[in-house]
Amino acid sequence: MTPLDAGVVVRCPTAEDTRALAARVAAVLRPGDLLVLSGDLGAGKTTFTQGLGAGLGVRGPVTSPTFVIARVHPSLVGGPPLVHVDAYRLDAEHGALELDDLDLDASLEESVTVVEWGAGLAERLAADRLEVELAASAEDESRAVALRGVGPRWGGVPLP
Repeated sequence: MTPLDAGVVVRCPTAEDTRALAARVAAVLRPGDLLVLSGDLGAGKTTFTQGLGAGLGVRGPVTSPTFVIARVHPSLVGGPPLVHVDAYRLDAEHGALELDDLDLDASLEESVTVVEWGAGLAERLAADRLEVELAASAEDESRAVALRGVGPRWGGVPLP
């Protein structure tokens, strides 16, 4: 286990490995946690979020909310709901205002909130966040997943 505030990079050979890593991350999540996912198209942001949903025991399927912008997945096991946001279609100039219009702060305290394409936008939602950057390999289906905790919430939180 590595303390998250130092940052950690995990190599995931397959999409299933990416989901399994995310399920392990889900085990340390609690209501109010914000995850900001970044990476190129096809890097595995939604795949990672699917693993989080499975680990949190939420109602699925977890699919990309690109066209609806945000989707709420209630817990099936008494845990926090998963709020899954895709900021890809938000206007570059007014994206922060459009993100505010979603009223995510109204559910932030009781939910685990994941914002795909959220870098540069979602950080203002909470001082504490888990930044997840995914990079797909050009040679095979593997991914590198970089995890970095920001803020006191993540100090010393262990991850595999």
